Amino acid sequence: MRKTITVQQINEQTYQFIVNENELNDQMRGAEQVLADSDNFAFIYLVDVGDAYVYLRIEKQHWPQLAKVMEQQLTVTDGQTTLTLPGFTEQFIALLYNIEGNDNYGEAFVTEVEATFADVLQ
Repeated sequence: MRKTITVQQINEQTYQFIVNENELNDQMRGAEQVLADSDNFAFIYLVDVGDAYVYLRIEKQHWPQLAKVMEQQLTVTDGQTTLTLPGFTEQFIALLYNIEGNDNYGEAFVTEVEATFADVLQ
């Protein structure tokens, strides 16, 4: 089973995703890929740990904050380790444009994404 780290909050001042303590380690590297989990209304950023990937999960409750900070250089921190998320903005925006009007993701998911990220999709 793949390890998932769930974002607990987004700090809009420092452009950081905050996760639970001891979730990160120095071997982790951002994989520059963002996926949609349309069934569970979440976005996933892949984190490379050498021979596998960890899912950094951003759930719907955090989308409004994400819409405000997504064009900054984002990091994730557990209070001890901080990891840069290279390519997040570019990959995320490309994914948003792919989701827009695409019912393959499910009508409810598409509607929610289009509403939350309307400023980006203009």
